[in-house]
Amino acid sequence: MSTAPPALRAAEILSRPVSVNGLTLRNRIAMAPMTREFSPGGVPGADVASYYSRRAAAGVGLIITEGTYVGHESAGTSDRVPRFHGAEQLAGWARVAEAVHAAGGRIVPQLWHIGMVREPGAPPFPDAPAVGPSGLRVGATEPTGRAMTRADLDAVIAAFADAAADAERIGFDGVELHGAHGYLIDQFLWSGTNRRTDAYGGDPVARARFATEIVAAVRERVSPGFPVLFRYSQWKADAYDARLAETPEELESILTPLAEAGVDAFHASTRRYWLPEFDGSDLNLAGWTRKLTGKPAITVGSVGLDGDFVKAFQGEGAPVRSLDNLLDRLERDEFDLVAVGRALLQDPEWAAKVLEGRLAELKPYDPASLTTLS
Repeated sequence: MSTAPPALRAAEILSRPVSVNGLTLRNRIAMAPMTREFSPGGVPGADVASYYSRRAAAGVGLIITEGTYVGHESAGTSDRVPRFHGAEQLAGWARVAEAVHAAGGRIVPQLWHIGMVREPGAPPFPDAPAVGPSGLRVGATEPTGRAMTRADLDAVIAAFADAAADAERIGFDGVELHGAHGYLIDQFLWSGTNRRTDAYGGDPVARARFATEIVAAVRERVSPGFPVLFRYSQWKADAYDARLAETPEELESILTPLAEAGVDAFHASTRRYWLPEFDGSDLNLAGWTRKLTGKPAITVGSVGLDGDFVKAFQGEGAPVRSLDNLLDRLERDEFDLVAVGRALLQDPEWAAKVLEGRLAELKPYDPASLTTLS
């Protein structure tokens, strides 16, 4: 273990380069995807390019964009969330990638379909039904949407593959597939929303089939050296205690086919990175993911915050949580990369301050101040 002073130790451990399927990242810091809704008409503009490139210029090794809707009629409901389809939208994203590269960073878009999360009739797709594996929203006991047909499955798989191919074509460094937090892919993975009795429902392997087919289709459409990341979680936005897997063996049965289909790295989303995932081990979800798959793993969950990310801080903010536990885990290779979310929203210079040993200058998280894209 490093014996350097705390500030220098953080710089020493986080500044190590790492590679994902041949893509070399200059350090271990990633920007976590966070929905901001500053893209009217789904088009990312100059402010979005500046927002991401500013953080790349400050030292973030890998930018993972906010979720972007793939080209399917039911993929999303907000007219201000960016889309990853359409000439104007993709031209905007090409400018974002160019700006990040000019700042010395690497960037991947997060590809997204929200599935049953949308309310029926919500704009901008009033005629598109909410669809999911069984038409069930998280927490619902009766369907409020339509269970997906074979044609629906094929259309969504193709939409993800098209978006990934476009990402490579316009200059991105890889893609991340959003399979977490109760959205469409996760709705298939979780037994609470997947009640299917066909080949896409039942045991964990069957529930992972849809995700696996998306990964395989994406892998087929992009170059062998184009990294494919997969974000997943146990928890859901409306069910914090939900679990895909109760044991490491169950988790392995879900992750193994995804890895074999072509996932190059897993982004294991937790609310608090320091909590163990299963009894009998201190490993968190990213640690178990790396151990079970042998693939690089990204940890995330309240990095740099005091408490979990849903806590609303009052007054002048709360002190920044110590990075010691995070650094201990990273130094012993429990995981490979650290995704920073709200701390990086609050302080665009977060990475530079940490990598330069200026921990005393880090700004505490204050959600009331995050009203603009900066």
